[in-house]
Amino acid sequence: MSETTVPATTAAPASAAPSRSRLLRGQGARIPLGALQILLGLFYVFASALPKLVANPSAAESFDKLGWGNTGMYLIGTLELAGGVALLIPLLSSVAAVALSALMVGAFIVNVTVVHGPYVATPLILILPLALIAWARRSHNAELVRLVRLVRRRA
Repeated sequence: MSETTVPATTAAPASAAPSRSRLLRGQGARIPLGALQILLGLFYVFASALPKLVANPSAAESFDKLGWGNTGMYLIGTLELAGGVALLIPLLSSVAAVALSALMVGAFIVNVTVVHGPYVATPLILILPLALIAWARRSHNAELVRLVRLVRRRA
């Protein structure tokens, strides 16, 4: 036997190696992605939406400066709360990530054109993990569409 050949008893089947590596890669990415979803969901619920929904003085002042008042503050807070909670629901996570990304695009535009504050880049930074979640969880979209169609048939 030459030095470059492997004995038949120790070689793994060619089909086993790719499936095992895909399985391990999928499992290895699933946990950090889930942790990221939970982290972002909790961030949007507690750090972003809650101050707006309880009319924290700094949030109220910011929205007054924009001319949006309490109505705008409560509306944005409600959208952030819904998006943060939906990030925690597997079936809704992809759609929630897309919706929150759209909200962050709006926040960036407002920050650049009106606020000129120190946190102008924050919405753009948040879009990156949201885009990752939307892409990685895109398979849930087909399930969601099937569920909506089923509900419409029964109605």
